[in-house]
Amino acid sequence: MSRRRRIYEGKAKILYEGPEPGTLVQFFKDDATAFNNQKHEVVEGKGVLNNRISEFLFSHMNRIGIPTHFIRRINMREQLIREVEIVPLEVVVRNIAAGSLSKRLGIPEGEVLPRSIIEFYYKNDGLGDPMVSEEHITAFGWANPQEIDDIMSLAIRVNDFLTGLFLGVGIQLVDFKIECGRLWEGEMMRIVVADEISPDSCRLWDIETNEKMDKDRFRRDMGGMLEAYSEVARRLGIMNENEAPRGKGPVLVKTDK
Repeated sequence: MSRRRRIYEGKAKILYEGPEPGTLVQFFKDDATAFNNQKHEVVEGKGVLNNRISEFLFSHMNRIGIPTHFIRRINMREQLIREVEIVPLEVVVRNIAAGSLSKRLGIPEGEVLPRSIIEFYYKNDGLGDPMVSEEHITAFGWANPQEIDDIMSLAIRVNDFLTGLFLGVGIQLVDFKIECGRLWEGEMMRIVVADEISPDSCRLWDIETNEKMDKDRFRRDMGGMLEAYSEVARRLGIMNENEAPRGKGPVLVKTDK
């Protein structure tokens, strides 16, 4: 990949120019971050697991008609994706109270919500990704009303798909985050699911024990992050039962702060 031009580097992924016009190569890093990068470690093997899990989920979504940017997996750390214009919003779907929702509204963590709730957050690390309303989104031109409707429709479809899929392997989908992009095909544009879906962007609890199987293990210093991600992969049939997670676990990354 060193011969390809780097387009963008985020906290957990790098985008390179693709082999054909309109494509990019998405590389999954081992970096684990939380609290807008205030906490940062390298968890060797995490990128491989997230790549495989995201590939599995996006492939299934493509198959059932949920449009995504995913084309195919290239290797253990890279995917070929369609180039899209990212809508500067994080779309969070919540089924069970947890995390910031519990803190903001005083709802006990683990309480099932009356219905699934969709929240929007403005993608801006410098501002801490603040929550925004549809009024903010349309007023500042981040998306128009039709695009918001399309995004919400996609979020509901993804929630239905993921909830059923994870339920079938004994995992409760508490909440998740997606990003969406504008995919241009000539003069036509449609909204598609972009970025990734993995234990980095979902809260996943074991149905019987409520054991956390997601990035909260890193956020809350619980340990066992790589093992939890590996268990998700095993239950989805991506890893063999006897296949051990590759990696040495978290490595502290020193920063200037």
